[in-house]
Amino acid sequence: MKIVLGDFNAKVGRENIFKPTIGNESLHKDSNADGVRTVNFTTPKNLVVKSTMFPHRNIPDGKTHNQIDHILINRRWQSNILDVRSCRGADCNTDHYLGVAKVRESLAVNKQAAQKFDGERFIVRELNDLEVRKQYHIEITNRFAALENLSNGEDTYRAWENIKENIKTSAKESLGVYELKQRKPWFDEECSGVSDQRKQAKAKMQWLQDPSQINVDNLNNVRREASRHFRNTKKEYLKAKIEEVENNSKIKNNRDLCRGINDFKKGYQPRTNIVKVEKGDMVADPKVFWLGGGTISFSY
Repeated sequence: MKIVLGDFNAKVGRENIFKPTIGNESLHKDSNADGVRTVNFTTPKNLVVKSTMFPHRNIPDGKTHNQIDHILINRRWQSNILDVRSCRGADCNTDHYLGVAKVRESLAVNKQAAQKFDGERFIVRELNDLEVRKQYHIEITNRFAALENLSNGEDTYRAWENIKENIKTSAKESLGVYELKQRKPWFDEECSGVSDQRKQAKAKMQWLQDPSQINVDNLNNVRREASRHFRNTKKEYLKAKIEEVENNSKIKNNRDLCRGINDFKKGYQPRTNIVKVEKGDMVADPKVFWLGGGTISFSY
């Protein structure tokens, strides 16, 4: 989250051409030169002027008031600023009023990490096959038959662990387990070999000790060939995935179709499960943390 705040000496108006970078609650109707410069700075960086987006009652006292202190924030995180206002009663020994922004931040852990179950997911759809279903029934029946010989005085926790382990073992042998997805599934052993060759070439050429034009050109050629190989491998993988999605659409295999589409749509989604508490300790817990009611004060 990026927050830029302070004395911009900018009167940001309410012009429609600057929407949605600015709001409708500015104290000024028209922007001055610094206000236009502030908007030109904000727009290409995907920021918004949050200090002009919150309505507050104006209390005129016959004096001239300027709104030239502003707070900017990423457009993606703009809903985390709940309010921006000036506190006229605070004595800051300056000709500016104290500006206060109320900020709320929410941090969530990765749902997959929170719901992880021993790192194993069984291929449950295999039960649609009659032969596999019979095999699973035989496996789990035989294993539970062995549990009938246990004594009644056995610890309940131990008995439950035995039952759970028998169910998992039967499912693993009959149904199979999903393989964990790689972060880059197209990066195969051949790509790994090309990457190792690039590292070896970089070490052998010693271009840092002897940065001659020949060494630089040779290293650039090796890098170029490796990048071309990675690009072609990824292109072939994406082409195969698209064909797989099209085939699932034709045969109306909706489950695999949705999974394939989600793989393309999700992309990179950063997650965190670490929060620093007030005492400075780092806390990691599979829960959703809400940090609310914080304030940022600024005055120049």
